[in-house]
Amino acid sequence: MTALMDFISTRRFQLATDSWQHISATVQAVLIATLLSVALGVAVYRSRSGSAIATGLATTALTVPSFALLGLLIPVLGLGVLPTMTALVIYAVLPILRNTIVGLDAVPAATVDAARGVGMSRIGVLGRVEIPLAWPSILAGIRISTQMSMGILAIAAYAKGPGLGNLIFAALSRVGTPTALPMALTATVLIVVLALVLDALLVLLGRLTIRGNQ
Repeated sequence: MTALMDFISTRRFQLATDSWQHISATVQAVLIATLLSVALGVAVYRSRSGSAIATGLATTALTVPSFALLGLLIPVLGLGVLPTMTALVIYAVLPILRNTIVGLDAVPAATVDAARGVGMSRIGVLGRVEIPLAWPSILAGIRISTQMSMGILAIAAYAKGPGLGNLIFAALSRVGTPTALPMALTATVLIVVLALVLDALLVLLGRLTIRGNQ
């Protein structure tokens, strides 16, 4: 315990920087994945074949191990932020895309017909009726993707990506030394805590926005 506290005390600035980078990269990746997923979901949700193809492709991408995907991206994109963000976005797309399609498909046809009956355009119905009603489902997908991305980003240190994963990899390279366990334990606990904080913020966002849509 003393070694752990000493490590945190002497590395607090590095820990703060790595924590910020971890959160920032995760949030940016999930935002990009949300925009892509919602746009794709809107484009295909009315088509059974289109929905199946889009979901199938995203599911296939999710089955690729993160180490393997990073290994494929590094020769093309190099090391650092670009392959890391690309991998995070790819993995974050599936839960959001799937929930977007499910949420839009669950909007009652009578509600859509009523909106059209009062003169709303197709875009108006989508933006003012369908997306708001599908938002709880979309947000659930965003929460899943956020939690998943926090863990995958730790592995992305293999590609020299930002965040707390670098501490874990550094600890693995120093197994047997006094600093190895404090480094790995601190980084792991911080990732879990930050993931819980982000999820709490998304829960709060849901309470504020979903209540307003009801």
